[in-house]
Amino acid sequence: MLKNLSHATGRRKEAVARVSIVEGEGRKTVNGQSFKDYFQRETAIIHAEEPLKVYPTADAIDVVASVNGGGKIGQAGAVRLGIARALAILDPALHKPMRDAGFLSRDPRMKERKKYGQPGARKRFQFSKR
Repeated sequence: MLKNLSHATGRRKEAVARVSIVEGEGRKTVNGQSFKDYFQRETAIIHAEEPLKVYPTADAIDVVASVNGGGKIGQAGAVRLGIARALAILDPALHKPMRDAGFLSRDPRMKERKKYGQPGARKRFQFSKR
């Protein structure tokens, strides 16, 4: 049985990621698939793995993430925040470098809700004077 070292939640847009860090050989999985198979885009993989570069022994831990909601890029951002939070819990000395690198900041941008009486969040129906 793997020892669960730390776990945390990351969010971005509509995506929510529950991330666990366990002892291992450096494997990274999302919903049972490897990062490469799940995210497919190289930019999303790099974005999600960024906080691991700050951790000195990243090859001695496995990252297990469960993600739902949103799209792949939002999910990658959620995994990134979850990994950063879990590493900060695991090693409190990393909190300051992670904060300075911007890994512990939650991106507040969300889709704005649609308002009644109009077709979208900001769009208005065409005005007719007569």
